[in-house]
Amino acid sequence: MAITDGTIRLGQFLKLAGLIESGADAKAVIANGLVSVNGEVEHRRGRKLQVGDEVSIAGRTAVVTSG
Repeated sequence: MAITDGTIRLGQFLKLAGLIESGADAKAVIANGLVSVNGEVEHRRGRKLQVGDEVSIAGRTAVVTSG
């Protein structure tokens, strides 16, 4: 998933990367501790991701890349 402004919020990234269907899904999976960023469970939907961050959910992984 490429970003062009340097950062993207976790909830937005999950949706844009196709790891979830909607923003409501993002809220639920993050609140339930099902999402990890760089190998650590993340509970903040608004966490700002940067290029190189690795996001995982349910055995699927996406890496933030630059545009």
